Amino acid sequence: MTKGRLEAFTDGVIAILITIMVLELKVPEGTDWAALRHLIPVFLTYVLSWLFLGIYWNNHHHLFHACDRVNGKVLWANLHLLFWLSLIPFTTGWMGENHFAALPTAVYGFVLLMAAVAYTILQNLLVAAHGPGSRLAQALGSDTKGKVSLSLYLCAIPLAFVNEWIADALYVAVALIWLVPDPRIEAGLKA
Repeated sequence: MTKGRLEAFTDGVIAILITIMVLELKVPEGTDWAALRHLIPVFLTYVLSWLFLGIYWNNHHHLFHACDRVNGKVLWANLHLLFWLSLIPFTTGWMGENHFAALPTAVYGFVLLMAAVAYTILQNLLVAAHGPGSRLAQALGSDTKGKVSLSLYLCAIPLAFVNEWIADALYVAVALIWLVPDPRIEAGLKA
């Protein structure tokens, strides 16, 4: 399989996931502002999940832009990532519909953690396929943002049972960390 085909498949899956999430947004029954009030948690969760999927799509693009080739391990690692991302619409709906209750918030964090682990595995397999001295390996460097993200998820999951808002704030913090595409790869490719 070519790198381009893998990227196109991933683009399609992420587009479908975003479509599934937006289809889960229900039209309110009333016609005034009060009718929208109960949808606020659902909408906020949707925005956060849309942002996470966009971040993965953007960084996946940059990661594969820095690659020359893929192999079977990379294909399976990419599918592993897509599996965890495919659970985001479910956990998004569950957390939003239940107004950020503890268990749905923790499960949401677990899915985000596993997606981050899967992305790390994918990244590491790509570096292995291209070699430790490759431009890709140099561009990725020590992956501090990735390690901080994993740590924040690990903290947020149990904190969801203490205070859901702290866990949610940590999820937002991770999104803010990654909001700007990973500049390491762009800078590494220009060098």
